[in-house]
Amino acid sequence: MTDTSSLISPTPTTIDLDRSPLILGIMASGSGSNFEAVARSIASGNLNAKIAVLIHNKPGIKAIERAQQHGIPTVFLDHRNYPTREELDRAIVDTFQAHQVECVVMAGWMRVITQILIDAFFDRIINIHPSLLPSFPGIHAIEQALAAKVKITGCTVHLVSLEVDAGPILVQAAVPVLANDTAETLHARVQIQEHLILPQAIEILAHQIN
Repeated sequence: MTDTSSLISPTPTTIDLDRSPLILGIMASGSGSNFEAVARSIASGNLNAKIAVLIHNKPGIKAIERAQQHGIPTVFLDHRNYPTREELDRAIVDTFQAHQVECVVMAGWMRVITQILIDAFFDRIINIHPSLLPSFPGIHAIEQALAAKVKITGCTVHLVSLEVDAGPILVQAAVPVLANDTAETLHARVQIQEHLILPQAIEILAHQIN
């Protein structure tokens, strides 16, 4: 079997060019490939949005360089400097509000958030996860799928709730698991689909907000 096609549901939403661009705040802890996918989708006219700021909690990550290339400001909030998760989230909220953010995108943010952030942007925080939720929530989702020997996995964009990876689903893409897949090869194919569905989910959320 060599077919690596995917099934995305729902089908892409029509881009609403009549509304004002949705102002995004993005949170990242790593390479920022999903951040890049959103930025490119905006630049190509496939997403009516604007990234106001990138918050990162680790120094020197690739996401910072990606933001700089797009002329997007970055803010470093080192989680180790905050005694509690709530205090970190208050700093995140203050930063986003200062940049007039309307919607928060967790694009590889590797910290559990609290009610502080959820309340500030209720039903306006989305997360991307590398599985077909509700299957394989939490960390190491790709490895969980391989260990379970499933034949299909994928990725999900969902609204964020206090329970990890449990909020209402916006978009999913299914990806077949091949007989010779490793965590690296499967993750690479899942990530391709992540880059497709994350901008789509943002457009869906924009329609819901407006």
